[in-house]
Amino acid sequence: MVSLDVFRGATIAAMILVNDPGSWGHIYPPLEHAEWNGWTPTDLIFPFFLFIVGVSLTLSFASRIARGITRRALVIHVVRRSALIFAIGLFLNGFPDFDLSSIRIMGVLQRIALCYLVAGLLYLATFQREPSADRPARVRANLRVTAAVAIVLLVGYWALMTFVPVPGVGSGNFAEGKNLANYLDASYLPLRKWDGDHDPEGLLSTLPANATCLLGVFAGTLLQKKGLPDIKKVLWLVVGGLSLLALGWLWDLQFPVIKKLWTSSYVLVAGGYSCLLLAAFYQVVDVWKYRAWAQPFVWIGMNSITIYMAHNLIDFDKIAQRFVGGDLNHFFGRFGQLAIASVVIAMMFGLCYFLYRRKIFLRV
Repeated sequence: MVSLDVFRGATIAAMILVNDPGSWGHIYPPLEHAEWNGWTPTDLIFPFFLFIVGVSLTLSFASRIARGITRRALVIHVVRRSALIFAIGLFLNGFPDFDLSSIRIMGVLQRIALCYLVAGLLYLATFQREPSADRPARVRANLRVTAAVAIVLLVGYWALMTFVPVPGVGSGNFAEGKNLANYLDASYLPLRKWDGDHDPEGLLSTLPANATCLLGVFAGTLLQKKGLPDIKKVLWLVVGGLSLLALGWLWDLQFPVIKKLWTSSYVLVAGGYSCLLLAAFYQVVDVWKYRAWAQPFVWIGMNSITIYMAHNLIDFDKIAQRFVGGDLNHFFGRFGQLAIASVVIAMMFGLCYFLYRRKIFLRV
């Protein structure tokens, strides 16, 4: 599925765009995170990653199981890969000083590792084989079990956040620093937290984040379904995306869309946009075969972990400012960010093209 590499690459390019402003004092508004309630396009980047993880693991595991790789071997692979991704996240959080007091235990890669672990083990524990007389048996996720787990995660998280009282505050409060997720981070999450005494990738909010990954498992299973015409796959993704958006905004009336809490309504809204974007990429790239425009995103998407680490280890923002003659924000205000970030993205495309042409693909 070339469209999945394009989706992944476009998501990473968007991450680079918002993380390289040149000056954090002059940021183009759509490239900022929402302060608390609500969302901006920037708030969709992380859930896109988790959704893509869910889609990817269904493609990977189904093909490996069909080739005869044992369940035990795949379980070991999932656990080992999750541990490596988590360790890389800790390394990046500590780089370059590795001062224990400044290291975040949680973070972007750590959350991805935990969600991959849960989704991967669930898939391997419950997958179903579809026997066929004229070809090897096909493998797919058990969608009933997957749906049940996703619902339990979302409804359970809502119930905890709504009905479990926070000492000194009470129950049902979703304000920053006054909700259950922030309280548990302040009480039980050691070392440095991103927002003072709590973290946007904290302990309790990792539960609904797993549901984001499971939505990707649904989409990946749909796209693998043999005998289903491509137009119906796309329509199902569109209908599913619109349904998730409707449910998410309806739930927002009681449980607000808040990215830093990864609320259940936020999961549904972000999942809805994920389905719609995947449908668009799949139709254009894999069905219509219009791929020339998307090739740079393929280069990035096939070396995603490499670019993520390079972006965190190398100050591309400073290098870009050298190319453009300094901090353009002083001259162009918020639009200066776009110029600097565009140069960073161009450098990333160049690096990925170099690796792609030499067939160098670094994976965990």
